[in-house]
Amino acid sequence: MNKSAFRWPITIYYEDTDAGGVVYHSNYLKFFERARTELLRHHGVSQKVLLEKSVGFVVKNVTMDFIQGARLDEQLIVETFITEIKRVSLTFCQLLVNFEGKVLCKATVKVACIDNAKMKPTAIPLFILSEISCDR
Repeated sequence: MNKSAFRWPITIYYEDTDAGGVVYHSNYLKFFERARTELLRHHGVSQKVLLEKSVGFVVKNVTMDFIQGARLDEQLIVETFITEIKRVSLTFCQLLVNFEGKVLCKATVKVACIDNAKMKPTAIPLFILSEISCDR
């Protein structure tokens, strides 16, 4: 695992919840994707840069454990770790935690790097690897 997690704060809004004020299950995927995007941005790799270089990441596999529902107006943290770097893929461990450190949801997400123009897998470019490897 990485030395430390990338931490990204979120607040739960009405749009995130079901009629009972609990986060609807598919919205956890949005929270986790945004945190992965912000981790890359933190390392100088924005979505705009990826588009300009015709590089993208697509989700290959997700495993999620829902431990406790998040509720309307809660302020939470998504902790993101890069757990594996391969030639064409990255694997992330992501935790949604409250400010007391209690884990509400856990996900393992594997993404594959693609050439956007060809929509085919491609090696992760060095400009990305050099930035994200500094945390390992």
